[in-house]
Amino acid sequence: MSKKTTVLLINLGTPKSPSVKDVRSYLKEFLNDKRVIDIPWLLRKILVNLIIIPFRAKSSSKIYKELWTPKGSPLMIYAEKVQKLLQDKLDDNYTVEMAMRYQQPSMKSVLAKIQKEMPAKLIIFPMYPQYASSSTGSTIERVMELMKSWEVIPEVNIINQFFEDPDYIKIIADNARKNNLDDFEHFVFSFHGLPIRQINKVHPGRNCKTCDCDKKFNRETDYYCYKSTCYENARLIAQELNIPKEKYTVGFQSRLDKDWLEPFADKLMVKLAKEGKKNIMVFSPAFVADCLETTIEIGIEYREIFEENGGEKLALVESLNDHPKWIETLKDLVVKS
Repeated sequence: MSKKTTVLLINLGTPKSPSVKDVRSYLKEFLNDKRVIDIPWLLRKILVNLIIIPFRAKSSSKIYKELWTPKGSPLMIYAEKVQKLLQDKLDDNYTVEMAMRYQQPSMKSVLAKIQKEMPAKLIIFPMYPQYASSSTGSTIERVMELMKSWEVIPEVNIINQFFEDPDYIKIIADNARKNNLDDFEHFVFSFHGLPIRQINKVHPGRNCKTCDCDKKFNRETDYYCYKSTCYENARLIAQELNIPKEKYTVGFQSRLDKDWLEPFADKLMVKLAKEGKKNIMVFSPAFVADCLETTIEIGIEYREIFEENGGEKLALVESLNDHPKWIETLKDLVVKS
């Protein structure tokens, strides 16, 4: 057994290419995950494979073609850069690996490689700042499925969220300061949306629509409540930037139906523009690397919505990507785990 520690960075995943075939393959694996669409098996199979994928594969392919760069998917590009940069930051006692929850490099193949090397310690690091069953939970469950047959299971540590890490907060604030904050009348913190039923599962007996976790953060009861950690995340960034409460709003993007977390970010763009806001800044703290949800959904689609309704400027704060301070923060999180 090696005395080394292996760090496994895991992000959501990306199609191999923006072709319809590859996008269809990605959507099939992603949307058939029982934690992503948490409805009975047969209903999920019918909904995903007979309705969603046949209708979405072609349109999603067009969107991915807008996102794609000559070097490929931005999410994959940054994942590979971060893996290398973090490896360079850590000493020889660490090996850094990278996998995607869906598609390639697959968790199965990377964990098989790790099993052969048999480190003394394995750090599982899902790259999601806020815990959610459909992202972090799904990733951890898959790790456990793949490792359950190992003859020797090393010490395993899981970094399951880091939404309140002060260095992570400061990097986002530093990226925002690349703009003159005084130029903006309002600030929006846009997080990926989730069905309300998934939030309710975290704290049985309480209803997400009536609880007050958007107003205060209770560590004892709400530490794994996605909605609560999103609002706390926004509060911490706003405090770092001295943005008063009345000048920022939390929204949720990428919804599939009406019973998802509100306010909906796209409708928020319309509301702010119609209220006379001309210049707004949008943060996307749930994404550590620029991807379809940041570059396309916010940077293009939401900007168009805002301008069509009377707004003039929407500035998107870039994600952490391969920021040197982000690599240093990852190092610190790993070493402390």
